Amino acid sequence: MLKWTLIFLVIAVIAGFFGFRGVASASASIAKILFIIFLILFIIALIFGAAIF
Repeated sequence: MLKWTLIFLVIAVIAGFFGFRGVASASASIAKILFIIFLILFIIALIFGAAIF
């Protein structure tokens, strides 16, 4: 999941550099959403991992 976030972030940076504002905005939004999902799943995994021990 984090890999896809980084891919979309790189796409957003490259598209922004070349002036494709629509693509950059969409890629940045997707990267932001994927990162939030990653953080939520990471926190859930930490909670359930701590509950086992």
